[in-house]
Amino acid sequence: MTVIRVLIADDEPLMRAGIKAILGTADDIELVAEAGDGREAVRIALERRVDVAVLDIRMPRMDGLAAARELKSVAPTVRVVVLTTFGEDDNIVRALSDGAAGFLLKDSAPEELLRAVRAVHGGEAYLSPMVTSRVVGMVAHAGQPRRQEAKRQVEGLTEREVEVLALLGLGMSNADVGQRLHMSEATVKTYVSRLLAKLGLTNRVQAALLARDAGLAG
Repeated sequence: MTVIRVLIADDEPLMRAGIKAILGTADDIELVAEAGDGREAVRIALERRVDVAVLDIRMPRMDGLAAARELKSVAPTVRVVVLTTFGEDDNIVRALSDGAAGFLLKDSAPEELLRAVRAVHGGEAYLSPMVTSRVVGMVAHAGQPRRQEAKRQVEGLTEREVEVLALLGLGMSNADVGQRLHMSEATVKTYVSRLLAKLGLTNRVQAALLARDAGLAG
């Protein structure tokens, strides 16, 4: 059994204790370190083998969004889940742009945190249902220039790459995409990696948003 090594960063000790208790209910997740601010979280991630970092947004010295951006640069293998009480659209956009693969609100159910950690560790993206509805709403109101730019970006993709991207836009996992397109999960992962590189994107969430902007995901 693969054990996912997790770092949590939050400046509130009580909140860290709550997150620690939730993670402690899972046999496949190990809490390896705690941090009280983003700068400390980045330092720990560089010193210890960390698979997933769960970061609060509002922290002293370096907030969670800045820490996510720093981790993307200095420790790109560390997957980031942003956990916050603040669900404003600008935070969602910044988190996704800064490389976070998951975004949860602190009033989410405890099992959502476990699902998010497992999903991002497996190379998937995870947004809480409330966040997903906000993201879809933002895409629905995307301006014409943004839609045109998205269509231009996907013009150079192969037919199969377009099919994969469209299914990512529907929120499908690698397994779901493989089943739909009769491909192995390993092959799907290869296509996703190639898509991200071709399109200059950081994660699957950004790919899904691009697919929706381009009109591929309905």
